Amino acid sequence: MQENQNIQAEEVLDQGQAPNDNAADTAETRVAALEAEVAELKEQYLRARAETENVRRRAADDVVNAQKFAAQKFASELLAVKDSLEMALLDQSGQFETLKFGVDLTLKQLSAAFEKGQITEISPLGEKLDPHKHQAISTEDSEAEANTGVRVMQKGYLIADRVLRPAMVVVAKPKA
Repeated sequence: MQENQNIQAEEVLDQGQAPNDNAADTAETRVAALEAEVAELKEQYLRARAETENVRRRAADDVVNAQKFAAQKFASELLAVKDSLEMALLDQSGQFETLKFGVDLTLKQLSAAFEKGQITEISPLGEKLDPHKHQAISTEDSEAEANTGVRVMQKGYLIADRVLRPAMVVVAKPKA
């Protein structure tokens, strides 16, 4: 009987140790798996962070380049105008009509460059004074309605619906 109890005790010990050994192996395996997962997630995080920094740097470079070269297209349009004006100054023929014709063509080149650059004239003659687009520099007696532009002293310009320079106008005085 004692022999039987010893065999049962050994079986109990074997059964008790096996689960503990399996539990230890399972815990070690689980810890190793979690450490591998943490390492993988850390690598993914570092890669994502590096990619974010690269995108941020590229966006900042794009903004700097956009600011630096924003006027490039418009400036290239103005080069033809400058060339024409320089040729007019070099003209020694003394023919006024030829010079006038050349200046007229140069003005057309400039107007075309303005159109491509979305620059439009503000024409306030006969319009009510708009302080966003016009600058009244004086008043004068006129048959026109009060605060209406009667003379343009200097044209104004818009660039893509934003005032580049307000028009300087003389407005009609209110009738007393």
